[in-house]
Amino acid sequence: PDWGGCYPLTTLLPPPPALPAGVRQQQHLWKNQFPSPSSWRKTLVTLDPDTAHPNLVLSEDRKSVRFVDARPRDLPDTPRRFTIYPCVLGAQGFTSGRHYWEVEVGDKTHWALGVCKDSVSRKGELTPLPETGYWRVRLWNGDKYAATTTPFTPLTVRVKPKRVGVFVDYEAGQVAFYNVTDRSHIYTFNDTFTEKIWPLFYPGIRAGRKNAAPLVIRSPTDWE
Repeated sequence: PDWGGCYPLTTLLPPPPALPAGVRQQQHLWKNQFPSPSSWRKTLVTLDPDTAHPNLVLSEDRKSVRFVDARPRDLPDTPRRFTIYPCVLGAQGFTSGRHYWEVEVGDKTHWALGVCKDSVSRKGELTPLPETGYWRVRLWNGDKYAATTTPFTPLTVRVKPKRVGVFVDYEAGQVAFYNVTDRSHIYTFNDTFTEKIWPLFYPGIRAGRKNAAPLVIRSPTDWE
């Protein structure tokens, strides 16, 4: 099934006047509704191979993941490995604090990003929703974006994101997603975390060659 679902830190100039008014408004709302980026811990996230679904291949530096059709024969089935949902978790989990990381999604047609709690089911069929311990935003069919709430919350994305930022505030129970391409807010989950949570990456099925590119963890942008 289709489950969908570090550049140097630099100072960014204010958006040029040519940006659409809606984008400028989103940037203003972002600045005023969310914590100052200076309070975000720009987290060095890498991928945990012991959690990777057998159809996923990680890069040697553990910063990118892609889906392949053929499974390796000698991959050990560790207790932490996902065997149905083709995702991989970050090697760094959180039980406190504010954390921020960015993922290059490029021109992919399917992907999902977010976090999940430590106790999620990893071996059987599952429905990755907040009720089962998943907080995700996903893209499928190239142009359909949604927050995986119950039911899904369709998202209007004015500019297709090439890079997505994920911000977690553990104590506040927030998981927020940003379109780094136009510096706009995509969606925020508000919940309560009671156990360790992990960054989650779903690169999507290949969909022929259209979605063969990997998801790549990049160095976070400095939004100040």
